[in-house]
Amino acid sequence: MHDITDLERRGIPGVFVASSVFTDAAQKQGEALGFQPERHFVAHPIQDRTDDEMSALADKAIDALIQKLTGS
Repeated sequence: MHDITDLERRGIPGVFVASSVFTDAAQKQGEALGFQPERHFVAHPIQDRTDDEMSALADKAIDALIQKLTGS
């Protein structure tokens, strides 16, 4: 969250990606930082997924990420 906030404040658009279990934590962290960056949550957990499963998650998320980055 700190990294994406720093980038956004420098004028570099971004979206952070986290697993769905971190939805509430991201909201609270954003409130503490005074900034709510664009975010996208994927299915939890991610740490034990295979490369193929991670690729499938990325494929599923890419359109939403592009939309959030471009505002289109």
